Amino acid sequence: MDRFWTLMSLLHSLAGPAVMLLYPLYASVIAIESTSKIDDEQWLAYWILYSFITLMEMLLQPVLEWIPIWYDIKLAFVAWLVLPQFRGAAFIYDKFVREKLIKKYGGAHFHQTHTSPNGKSKNKFVNFVSANKVFIPIYFYFYCLFVYLIFVS
Repeated sequence: MDRFWTLMSLLHSLAGPAVMLLYPLYASVIAIESTSKIDDEQWLAYWILYSFITLMEMLLQPVLEWIPIWYDIKLAFVAWLVLPQFRGAAFIYDKFVREKLIKKYGGAHFHQTHTSPNGKSKNKFVNFVSANKVFIPIYFYFYCLFVYLIFVS
């Protein structure tokens, strides 16, 4: 019986990286190479949400340590985001994030499209947001470092 529980704990510890990282990485590469825009939206939304979950998990680590089933809840939620039967990441992006962006920036940025070299249409809003793509990650990095040092130290 001890070997069974050892095997189960090993599978449980491998399920997280497989569901949260390995399959999404594989599916993202496939999505980049495909001509469909639908799978691009799913995986970009997934990586946005996964990054947000990871950041919130880092900030709330002292609280989450007191919730014994946090890892299982996170694993189930991420599985819902990842699995193509549910398309949870695209659903959350469409219902919550996209509506907030339209409210803040207006719908005009979302309806004008440009075509990229691989034939997929690009949204003008994406060009608007990523115009200063060098400075945003630097500021975000320092912000995360600052928050991490305040809450963890």
